[in-house]
Amino acid sequence: MSKKHKSPESQKPKREFIFQKRNYILMAVGLGFIALGYILMAGGGSDDPNVFNPEIFSFRRIRLAPTLVLIGLGIQVYAILANPHKKKSS
Repeated sequence: MSKKHKSPESQKPKREFIFQKRNYILMAVGLGFIALGYILMAGGGSDDPNVFNPEIFSFRRIRLAPTLVLIGLGIQVYAILANPHKKKSS
């Protein structure tokens, strides 16, 4: 009886995640921007529907919050498309 040794080609390939640590960090930063944008967008309503609250049209809700959400989405796209296997040129 002869023992069969597994050749390197017959071994299972090493499992590897699609994304690397850098990609996941960028995704977390992007999610943070999106969450902050939605938090800044919240509120501004009035408890009494007969009373108008002009705070709903503040700079924070009209300009800043949507901009943060769009920046967060851009970071997410970059994090997904960034090649984790690309060698750094230094």
